[in-house]
Amino acid sequence: MTKRKRTTVIALVTVATLLIVAGVAWAAGVFPDVAENDTHFDAIEWAAENGVVNGYANGNFGPYDPILRGQAATMFQNYDEYQKSQGDGTSGCKECHNDTTLIWSKEAQFRERSVHGTGEAFERGEGTNCAGCHGTEGAKARINAGLPPHDPSVVGVVNVSPFDCRTCHDIHTTYTRADFSLTGDEQPVVLEKTGGTFDGGEGNLCANCHQIRNNLPVAAGGNIDLGTDTRFGTHYGVEAQMLLGEGGLGVSGNPSTHYLVVGDTCVTCHMGEERNHTYEPEVDRCQACHAGAEDFDVNGVQTEVQAMLDQVHALLVANGIMNEEGRSIPGVYPEAVASAMWNFKLVEYDGSVGVHNSAFTKALLQQGLDALE
Repeated sequence: MTKRKRTTVIALVTVATLLIVAGVAWAAGVFPDVAENDTHFDAIEWAAENGVVNGYANGNFGPYDPILRGQAATMFQNYDEYQKSQGDGTSGCKECHNDTTLIWSKEAQFRERSVHGTGEAFERGEGTNCAGCHGTEGAKARINAGLPPHDPSVVGVVNVSPFDCRTCHDIHTTYTRADFSLTGDEQPVVLEKTGGTFDGGEGNLCANCHQIRNNLPVAAGGNIDLGTDTRFGTHYGVEAQMLLGEGGLGVSGNPSTHYLVVGDTCVTCHMGEERNHTYEPEVDRCQACHAGAEDFDVNGVQTEVQAMLDQVHALLVANGIMNEEGRSIPGVYPEAVASAMWNFKLVEYDGSVGVHNSAFTKALLQQGLDALE
């Protein structure tokens, strides 16, 4: 490929990217040679209405004509002028790509300390059963479409990529700070396995994946058959149900104060006003409600819950349904015993040791103590 042809290709791709900045359809077509069913009709209309493109003297746009270097430069300049007119007079790119820590500090936090950024779980996005939560492509498409994790239309992704900024944010759609809008637009989430609705502001994005993803077992003749499964339980990351008080077997609960009172739920506690992308909760974020708190063991909740977890773990092992490593032992068990195993895993996989919903957590573990002792 010659240098001239390579430049033309680069310009074509770049300008196409600039054109697809909004999906706004106007009443009538500006250019007679751009059909309404053309893939980029809306984007070309938007660009014309906002002075980014002008077309030829004869009124045509020439959608399939090669783009000359000068034409591309003019489009870049026009688009930059448009961006300046929308804000405070600064360049659209510079609004985010400046000498502050606006972007790179968040990337460093995410990559170095966040499990989302450092883990290898994204590789599971190549499988249809996991693509809805593992890997950027499947998760983003699924959440934007408002689909549950295991919707039949969610398929595996070839060459799946790990989570990055674009997984959670709508990057480079407006080329302004609006690009930090959240995937899915903070829409409430109908939980796939329990049917409840998580409506927690910005935390809704988290609830799209942090929910029970295994079917709740059904008893037959007073027993529950674990089959050959050695991972009986809810699957990891069940925080949405814990906050709502859902998903227990033989145990019902209510939404916790953290769900009802804390604005933006998960995001408020795990990111704070500084939007820390390690997602590690900080005690000082709790002190607005829990004055003087020095750790997360407020009123001894975590101490009490950990003691109950240890007790139920020992009883599950003694009853032969679970081994010391926490794996289930295949077989058929009385409903109360299998329920105790399920409820134990619900608390364990929540990971907060009672913080998310202390009353529901204790009720789940108490069911196990009553059934196993």
